[in-house]
Amino acid sequence: MTELQAIKERHSVRKYMNKSIEMEIRQELDAFVEKVNTESGLNITIQYDDPEGFDSKMAHYGSFRNVNNYIVLKGDSCPDFEKKCGYYGEKIVIKAQMLGLNTCWAALTFNKKFVKKMIPENEKFSMVIALGYGETQGTAHKGKKYADVVLTDGTEPTWFKEAVEAALLAPTAVNQQKFMFSWKDQKPGMKVKGFGMHTKVDLGIVKYHFEIGAKSAKEKM
Repeated sequence: MTELQAIKERHSVRKYMNKSIEMEIRQELDAFVEKVNTESGLNITIQYDDPEGFDSKMAHYGSFRNVNNYIVLKGDSCPDFEKKCGYYGEKIVIKAQMLGLNTCWAALTFNKKFVKKMIPENEKFSMVIALGYGETQGTAHKGKKYADVVLTDGTEPTWFKEAVEAALLAPTAVNQQKFMFSWKDQKPGMKVKGFGMHTKVDLGIVKYHFEIGAKSAKEKM
């Protein structure tokens, strides 16, 4: 499975089977997270077999069930911390999908009090991502179309269009999709449009999807 295929197949999953993640998959995912941390400067970790992270009224309100594993997005504070968490967190999400696992980003609906206790004082914390074997593979949500998120002078190349289509599949807080792309003077642009929850994290996720879409399209040329 390629990263683009994983992007297309991946959907948010909140209900999981009570099934442990196999050791060989844990080792591969942990090695990938270590590589991501080296590249990003973050200190992302994965909690396995730890149901307390989603044992709260907020988690139950968010319809989460049997979440025994989760990714913790944290690291040293920096100007683009939230965007980095989005970009590299989604990179891990797609790797997990390629390994046969399911995920769901969670900014509020988890046991924040418990999770925050494991964050060192010198580190900043963003959010968590539920991880495991879903009861289902999830379903796609209705979202915006290409024309809704693109400002162009009409000369954008095919790779740009395919990159935006991949970006439109990115998970964003409450499916808000508050981002815009542009193509002007033969150059792409991307920015947040308006205000919303966790838009900087969303922008990082969207950026990763855009890059994978562009890479895939260019490889076919």
